[in-house]
Amino acid sequence: MPIYEYQSVDPDQSCAKCCEPFEILQNLHEEPLEVCPVCGKRVMKIISWCRAAIAEAFEEDARVNRAVKDYESAGLWSHAAELADKHSEKTKDQSLKSRALENYEKAGYNVDSLTK
Repeated sequence: MPIYEYQSVDPDQSCAKCCEPFEILQNLHEEPLEVCPVCGKRVMKIISWCRAAIAEAFEEDARVNRAVKDYESAGLWSHAAELADKHSEKTKDQSLKSRALENYEKAGYNVDSLTK
């Protein structure tokens, strides 16, 4: 079911729920809300910001973290380090970069030469 956003037609005369945008889970075939479910004041459907890019980035980060963890569990330190290092360069994630350096060290690399 999709999530729709609504806001009061007159935010100055509304309750705490509808004076700001709020989300409602509705079936595709349901009529849009006309009044706030809390105070009964008139509301209107508003256009939501697209959050797809954020979700995609999160999914990719989660996939990479799972793969790094799998490599670490298998003792494949250089594989884990390389994947974490490449992804941390792309995302500028310092904690992932630190994890990559730890895995490089476990794999037997000279970490000091890698950080220069």
